[in-house]
Amino acid sequence: VQLQASGGGLVQPGGSLRLSCAASGSIFVFDVMTWYRRAPGKQRELVARMSGGSTDYADPVKGRFTISRDNAKNTVYLQMNSLEPEDTAVYYCNLERRRGSLPPLYYWGQGTLVTVSS
Repeated sequence: VQLQASGGGLVQPGGSLRLSCAASGSIFVFDVMTWYRRAPGKQRELVARMSGGSTDYADPVKGRFTISRDNAKNTVYLQMNSLEPEDTAVYYCNLERRRGSLPPLYYWGQGTLVTVSS
């Protein structure tokens, strides 16, 4: 599976962006899809995760970001609203494919840069 992240760009504070993560193969219902970000000078952090029908968000983005998926398009999205300068980072999508008793497989997208600045 190859992941292609897109949708980043320059946006003013308070603006919105929607990131997309398109998979070259099928995304299965039991795959865990996660968006991470790495801000300049900081470690990578989890932003949002979708596992089955449940979602989880990092505290700084709760109420502003929404993760969703379109199974027909094998694509996961991250809708980002009310963006703040602190959201500036390279955003990465990750797919965790669980395989029962076998170790899971992890796939990464190449990252897309989001810059929030006036």
